[in-house]
This record gives sequence, C-alpha cells and structure tokens, in this order.
Amino acid sequence: MNRSRLRSAVGLLLVAGVGLSAAACGGDDDKPADGKVTITVNGLPPATEAANHARFLEMVAEFEKQNPDIDIDAREGKMDPQTFSAKLAGGQLEDVFYVYFTDPANLIAKRQVADISKYTGEFPAVAQIKPELMKIFSDADGKVYGLPYKNYSLGLLYNRALFTKAGLDPDNPPKTWAEVRTAAQKIAALGDGHVGYGDYSKSNTGGWHFTAEIYSVGGDVAVNEGGTWKAAFNNDQGRQVLQQLKDMRWADKSMGERQLLEWADLLQMMGAGKLGMYVATADNIPTIVNQYKGNFADYGLGPIPDGKGTLGGGEGYMFNAKATPEKIRAGLKWLTFWFNNPDRIAAENQWAAENKNVVGLPEPAIWTGAAAQKQAEADKQYANVPQENYAPFISAAPGVPVKLEPPNAQQIYAVLDVAMQKVLTDANADINALLTDAEKQVNTILATVQ
Repeated sequence: MNRSRLRSAVGLLLVAGVGLSAAACGGDDDKPADGKVTITVNGLPPATEAANHARFLEMVAEFEKQNPDIDIDAREGKMDPQTFSAKLAGGQLEDVFYVYFTDPANLIAKRQVADISKYTGEFPAVAQIKPELMKIFSDADGKVYGLPYKNYSLGLLYNRALFTKAGLDPDNPPKTWAEVRTAAQKIAALGDGHVGYGDYSKSNTGGWHFTAEIYSVGGDVAVNEGGTWKAAFNNDQGRQVLQQLKDMRWADKSMGERQLLEWADLLQMMGAGKLGMYVATADNIPTIVNQYKGNFADYGLGPIPDGKGTLGGGEGYMFNAKATPEKIRAGLKWLTFWFNNPDRIAAENQWAAENKNVVGLPEPAIWTGAAAQKQAEADKQYANVPQENYAPFISAAPGVPVKLEPPNAQQIYAVLDVAMQKVLTDANADINALLTDAEKQVNTILATVQ
C-alpha cells in the first residue's frame, strides 16, 4: 500500500444534516437550452505530475471532439474528507466525483448521490465489471450509484532471491500461516541480519495489517448486528493472529530485533535484500524498486496465507445527487470512454510503458469475460515487469473473498496498533488482555457510527 492509499483510508466524515435527495434530479426533458451539456469532474492530476496531467487533458480533448455536445470542466484533486461536506452543502461538489471503496455505503445511505441505474444499460461496458465490485456502488435493492475503475487487495509479497538462497521454491510461496512460519525460520537462519517475516505496529499500519490478517483466517474486526456496529476480534481468530506473531518474534526469532515499524520500513528492508516476506499490495513492488533500489526480478506475490479473506479496496466515481439526467448520461459517457472502457486498455498500457510507468502488475482487475481477456492480452503485450512472478497471486485471487475496511478504520487501527506493538516488543504480552482492552475501545469508537 502506498502512502496516498494509506491516507485515503481515512474515509469520509459526512455530516448527517447535509443529506441530499437523489430525487433532486430533473426529468428526462430537463435539457440545456443550447443542447450542450457541461459536466464538472475531478481527478485531474496536479500539474506537478506533468505526464499524467497532460494525459488527462488529452483524453478530455479527445472525448469532447467525439462528443461535441458535451463539455468537461476538469478539476484537480480527489476525495478530501476535510472539505467534502462543505462542498456538498454549498453546491460546489462536482457532477462526477472520485471516491474510495469505503465511501459509497455512507453516501448511498444518506442519499447524497444520484441513482444512475436507469442509464447504465445504455453503456455495455458496465455489464462486464465484476459484480462484487458493482455491489460496492449499489444499495440493498440493487440500484447503482457509481462505477469502480481501480481495485487492490493484499497478498504475500516475498523475495524470490532469498527464497532460493534459503532452499525454498520461489514459484511456490507459502499458502498458510503455518507455512509462512516455517519459511520465515529458514530465511532468518541465513544470518547476516536477514529477517524472515516483517510486520507493522506503528502509525495505524499495525491495525491495518491486523485487519488483513484476521480476515485471512476467516475473522472480522467489526460486524453490524441489527444496525449496530460491534467489535468482532476478541475471539479465537484474533488470538491466532497475535499468537502467530508472538511465536515468530520470540520463539522462532524470525522477525528480527527491530520493531515498531511503519509503512516505509518494510519496503526499505525488502529493497535492501534483508526481508523475506510481508503482507502487501502489488503496488509496493514498483516503490521498492524505484525508491529503495530493488530489482523487479527479485519480488513475487502470492495469495494472502490461509486465504479465507483479504483486505481490499479501490477507487471509483459517483454522481452528485443534484445531477440532471443529461449530466448523468454525459458522465457515464466520460467514464466509459476512458476509465471503464475495455477497448482503451491496450492504448493506455502502451502510453504507460512509453512513459516508463509500470505495466503488468496483477491489479487493477475489475473486468470479467471478454473485457478481462482484453486486459490480460494488453498486459502481456506491454508488460515491463515479470508477470510470471505474480502467478500464484493471480491464480488464487478468484477464490479469496475481498473485504473492505471497518467503519472509522483509522481510529480502530490506532487502537489495534497497541496490541501489535505489545506482542512484538514484549515477550510476556498477555494476548487475552490486549484484545479485551482493544475491544472496549473499539466498541466506543463504533458507537459513533450511524
């Protein structure tokens, strides 16, 4: 997970009093007098990202040329939790706006987004998006309020070179946490500062990884019971996660002496060739290479151990509740022209490769059927990373359920950091007491969720 994604997990802080009804949309005859529709959209990269900024504007110009009855007012920025409510209340929210996967449920529940269900059938590409991703942008009745365009999930990132050196098969990474423990011991046995398995415990990253790891063994961090959220980790699955880490840290001594690690630490250790494995997303790999002098050939990605679930997320676009039918149609035309267009995947991969961006990581993967095949072919054609290194992750992914973050995730992660810190820095840490204390604090946090 990169820093921007970690920050993005803060999610929306929505004010109940600014709820807007989707019924604010006008009728089908609500058309501008001059026959031209102008839509505001965000997501324009800042000018400091010169190539990406120019590409976005190039796509806007091409779209407008193909659709002379639509003008796009492109604006910089994405979802900002600090300003969203004010923009919404003040009528300054874009017609088509960027969201994280953690946002749609609240927006839909508060009727702050437009129902676009009656228009999606006009755009065939929508039917090829994975149903589980469309569900994130839908309500309980199946009404649709937006489209996903990028996703991620956590797997096991590992150093293939160290696997080979330790006598492990780099094409067959651990599939269970028991196998992780065994592999970590063999890597740590190499000596010279090698760490078999690394984990986080600081700046909310410990709680984030605890969440991914309890999902992997079939557990939850929080559950909704009759409309009320409650902590759900003070149980056998929560104990399993912490006990595994405690055993690896103190009995096996395969996690190294240095602890209280946060986001950049594990990437730096991996880039230096000293770390065998950690839980991560695919986009960690180019960061390890570009910022920490790693080598693409050295890194593989396998499924998250035990595979009963994994933490995932992503990005997409939703529609302002006040958007007219003409604006909704124009917005869908824009999204299915670029972001949700299987026929553009090859061209975008070619552009990315020519601009030295990474092509061929196993995510995003939002498509099914013929669209998924187009992506696979385009990725293979323009890949500039060793796709075969990610084959274990790709083959297992369809069977691993992806679960989103709990509500008020960052506050919960801060609480769970403490449990992760204790088991990794105190050989006598009381796991039951840690989980009980964390449960009380998390229930207090969840009591504020509406």
